[in-house]
Amino acid sequence: MKDILKRLFALREANILLALIVLCIAVSIYAPEKFLTSFNIGSVLRQVAFFGLLSIGETLVIITGGIDLSPGSVIAFIGVVVALLIKQGLPVAISVSLALIISSLIGFWHGVFVTKLRVPPFIITLGTLSIGRGGAAALTKGWPVSGLPDSFNFLGRASLSFLPLPFVILLFIFFLFHILMNYTVFGRRIYAIGGNIEAARLSGINVDKGRIICYMISAFLAGLSGILIAANMGQGHPGVGSAYELQAIAGAVIGGTSLMGGEGTIFGTLLGTLIISVLYNALILLKVSAYWHEIVVGSVVVIAVTIDVLRRIK
Repeated sequence: MKDILKRLFALREANILLALIVLCIAVSIYAPEKFLTSFNIGSVLRQVAFFGLLSIGETLVIITGGIDLSPGSVIAFIGVVVALLIKQGLPVAISVSLALIISSLIGFWHGVFVTKLRVPPFIITLGTLSIGRGGAAALTKGWPVSGLPDSFNFLGRASLSFLPLPFVILLFIFFLFHILMNYTVFGRRIYAIGGNIEAARLSGINVDKGRIICYMISAFLAGLSGILIAANMGQGHPGVGSAYELQAIAGAVIGGTSLMGGEGTIFGTLLGTLIISVLYNALILLKVSAYWHEIVVGSVVVIAVTIDVLRRIK
């Protein structure tokens, strides 16, 4: 037991893990009959899955020194697209595959503008934020696309034992990118690009390719989250995903990813997403006004960024 505790405290993310544990204990004390129920825990894990997929993609982009402001709009657009494809009679598997290809192309669009045309990431992804949201509304005229089959809704509503299927998918994605970023040449190159882009280029790394891939991964995971949310809701809704880009950035930053680039871990991002989701859940259980939710989360992000800046100055 002592060895396990020593290893935990030796982790780079030890402080984040400790903050998560303290938060869970605090909520358990103040709302034990609500927080510790199987239904509530399942709801939190499902929310963690939706936000976690976004945050993992955002983490890769931020590590390269970029930013992606479009995940929320990609969720809405892809959710509507997959619903419309299914309603046109295409099989669920083909509809999901086409929707994921489209979301990847959105990421490719971002990467090309950032690397080849030298458009700032903030600008191009901010443009997609507006285009994606408007495109979702235009395709549906503002109405949700409902009446989706159970074979599709299964993706968002099913559970394996006590774990929601979306959370199981998140765990698979987490382990995949944890390995990629820590134990492969791809991961070392991505960190090198974010640490010093010119040094990475001079060392022979294909910087543009690496950055494009990261934007594609971010959009792909946002599209996957959009599909799972549509399946959970049983409809493609053009209004879903509003301000989810804040949750994605918050999960990454609270998890230790530096907005300066070159630093961050997938494990830290998972912990950061858990903190955000538990915090939201706590505010709801404690009946805190919804007006304060974004204020609290925004304040936590500001504190996390400030700590990162001060740490770098030292």
